[in-house]
Amino acid sequence: MSLLNTPFDPAREAALVTGAGNGIGRAIAQALVGEGVRTVFADVNPDTVADAIKTSPRPELGFAFVGDLGDRAACDALLTQAQSAVGRVTHFVHSASPPRREADHAMAVSDETWAQMRAVNVDAGFHLARELARPLIAAKEPGSFLFLTSLHAGTPRNLPHYSTSKAALAMLVKELARTWGRYGIRVNALVPGAVAAGGFVADPALARHIPLGRLGDAADLAPMALAVLSNKVSAYVTGSAVVIDGGLSLMNWFEPPELGDL
Repeated sequence: MSLLNTPFDPAREAALVTGAGNGIGRAIAQALVGEGVRTVFADVNPDTVADAIKTSPRPELGFAFVGDLGDRAACDALLTQAQSAVGRVTHFVHSASPPRREADHAMAVSDETWAQMRAVNVDAGFHLARELARPLIAAKEPGSFLFLTSLHAGTPRNLPHYSTSKAALAMLVKELARTWGRYGIRVNALVPGAVAAGGFVADPALARHIPLGRLGDAADLAPMALAVLSNKVSAYVTGSAVVIDGGLSLMNWFEPPELGDL
């Protein structure tokens, strides 16, 4: 049988995806259940997460969790519910991120918005990954973790709270990959470009800056996410950042923001 026909082992593997109610997280979570993997869909919005499971290829394999991951108690509740629903989680995808607004440049972003972005992106990502790694290490079982970063982890975006949190995640991937590699836990990053999904409302005019000539879609990322998550397909890949951007990273067109009256 072709390796690509059986990228996962549903009998022993289970997944947890944050930000699974919409956008990239939703596409990845739905793709995982499509491969027969029991998956926890975690999101802050009860309606979107319920719809994500309902419209997935195999709804019976999806389990909903609703909570704000900027709250540590919600993260712990998610861990408890995941253990109850699917047992030991072997595949973790951290896609959750608060909405971002173009108005939140360096001179305008509030302390609350800054703190929430880092709490969900970085603090929750680290806490969940570490707690999911503990039982895998104890059981001597392999795992595969995937963090959604951004092209703007290395390029200013006029949104300092967003860009710096994604830069922190990019380094966290490397730290965790180095620390946990000896235990068979792989940690990688998926780096989206201009993907019209989730918290990003894309201007169609942006397509002129993209060599492949179009904006991305969440569905463009799901196949690569599955490939990187699969311990069969990507067994020797860890600490890597896979860019899926249609060539956008070859371009740079951002101008500094207009600050108005200070």
